[in-house]
Amino acid sequence: MKRVPDLIDVWFDSGAMPYAQWHFPFENKDEFAKAFPADFIAEGVDQTRGWFYTLHALGVLLFDSVAYKTVVSNGLVLDKNGNKMSKRLGNVVDPFDTINKYGADATRWYLITNASPWDSLKFDVSGIQEVQRKFFGTLYNTYQFFALYANVDGFAFKENYIPVNERPEIDQWILSSLNTLIKAVQQNMDEYEPTQAGRAIEDFVDAHLSNWYVRLCRRRFWKGEYEQDKISAYQTLYECLETISLLIAPIAPFFAEWLFGNLNEVSNRYTTESVHHVLFPKTNETVINTDLENRMQLAQDASSLILSLRKKVNIKVRQPLQKAMIPALDESMVKSIKDAEEIIKAETNIKEIEILSAQNDFIRKKAKANFKTLGKKLGANMKWAADEISKFDNILIGKLDNEDICLTTPKGEQLTITKEDVEIVTDEIPGFEVASKGSLTVALDINITDNLKKEGNAREFVNKIQNIRKDQNFEIADRIIVEVLQNEMLQTSLNEYKAYICGEILADSLVFKPNLTEGIDIEVNDAILKVNVLKK
Repeated sequence: MKRVPDLIDVWFDSGAMPYAQWHFPFENKDEFAKAFPADFIAEGVDQTRGWFYTLHALGVLLFDSVAYKTVVSNGLVLDKNGNKMSKRLGNVVDPFDTINKYGADATRWYLITNASPWDSLKFDVSGIQEVQRKFFGTLYNTYQFFALYANVDGFAFKENYIPVNERPEIDQWILSSLNTLIKAVQQNMDEYEPTQAGRAIEDFVDAHLSNWYVRLCRRRFWKGEYEQDKISAYQTLYECLETISLLIAPIAPFFAEWLFGNLNEVSNRYTTESVHHVLFPKTNETVINTDLENRMQLAQDASSLILSLRKKVNIKVRQPLQKAMIPALDESMVKSIKDAEEIIKAETNIKEIEILSAQNDFIRKKAKANFKTLGKKLGANMKWAADEISKFDNILIGKLDNEDICLTTPKGEQLTITKEDVEIVTDEIPGFEVASKGSLTVALDINITDNLKKEGNAREFVNKIQNIRKDQNFEIADRIIVEVLQNEMLQTSLNEYKAYICGEILADSLVFKPNLTEGIDIEVNDAILKVNVLKK
C-alpha cells in the first residue's frame, strides 16, 4: 500500500466520480455519455460546499454542463427537542435498537412522512408508535376484515371482473379515489416529494378506505347471498388493498410484501413472486369521477360535523335524532346534498335532512373583522373595513372559503379580504347545535322524543348482544336464541323493534321471561337488563 501523491482534495477526488467510475476519457465513452449528467443525487446538507459544489465545478470546467439534474440535500436528524444528537448530551438514539423494537417499515415510514427530506427532523419514537397504530394498524385491520369474510364466502377473485360502472356508487367512489391517489403518488414521486406521497396514502387508508368505505359497506360483506353486490364489494376492497401494497412498497417494503403475498397467494392475479417485481400502478383515468368524489367529500364533512355535535352534547350515535339542517349556497350544492343525503343519514343516525337557502333566517351567521391580520395591512382603513365586514350576508360569508372578496374604499382603493381576515360566529338556536367547516354549516336537532328514545334503546341492546356474541367466540353466521328477564322500563322498546333486533343479531327468537336463572347483566341506556344468549 502506498500514498497516491497526486491528490488535490478528498472532495475534489469524490467530485471526479462521474468520470473515474468509467475510467473516462480513456475508455467507456458511450457508457459515460448515457450516464452524464446524473438524473438524481442525494447527500447531507453539510455537502453543499463539498461534494455538490465539486461535482458541478468539474462538470462546468470539463463539459460546460451541470453534473446532475436533481438533488436532494438531506436535513439533519435531531432529538425530539430539536437539539443535535450528541453522546456528550446523552440524546443519541440507536437506530438499530429502534428498528429492532418498532420494525424497519414503521421507522422508514415515520422518517419519510414526518418531514420533507431536506428539512431537519425532530426524531421522537412516539411518532413511530403513532405510525404503527394509525397507519399500519389501520391497514392491517382492514386486511383482516377483508380476509375474515372472504374466507367465509370463498372469494378468490375467480369471478369475471365486474365493470366499475356496473358497481354500486360507493364502489365507484372508492375506486375513483384510489385512482386519484395513484395519480397523486406518482406525481409526488416524480417531483421527489416522497413525504407528500406517503401522507396521501395515509389519508386514503384512514379517511377513505377504513373509516368510510369499509364502515359503510360492512353489511354487504356479512349479509345477503353471494351474488353481484357482494362480489362487487369483495373485488373493490381487494383491488384497493392490492394497489396499496404496490404504492407503499418503496417506503414499507416488508409490510408491502406481506400484504401482497397474502392476497396474491389466493387470487394468483400476478405470476411474479414479489411485490417488488410488479410494475408500479398506473392511473385509470376512465374510473376517476371528480363530481362523485366531491359529493362524497361533502357527505364526509357533513357527517363529521354532525358527529362532532353529538359528541359535544354527549348523545351516542346509536341514539337516533330527528333532523339536521344544511344551508346550500347554490343549486349545485343543493343537488350534492340531496345525492349524499342517504349516506349522511345512515352515517349519523338521523331521520331527515332539511336543506335551507343560503339567505335563510334560521341559521344566522355574522362576520367580524380579525384585527390581528387586518390591522397590519389596512391601517387607517381598518374601522371602515370592519364596518363593511360586519354587513356580510350568508352568501358572502360562504364564498370566503373558496375566494377572496374585494372591497372598494370611499377613496377608490381596492382592499382584498381573505378568510383569515374574518371571524365567523353563529347565533345560538334553542334545541339545536351548530357547527361549520368552510362553506358548509349544519344545525343538528338535539331533541329526543319518546319514539326516538325507544329506537335508541333497541340499537343499544343490539350493540350489547353483539358484544356478547364476540366475547363467547360465536361464528359470524351462528344463529342464536335470546332470553331476557322482564323489564318494565325497556320491554316496550324491545318489543316494538323486535324484528329489527333479531335481524341484526341473527336471533331466531327474543323472549321475555318472568324468571331467569342463567345469564349476565348488561346496561342499556342506564337501565340494567339480565339476558341469556344461547347458540342455536
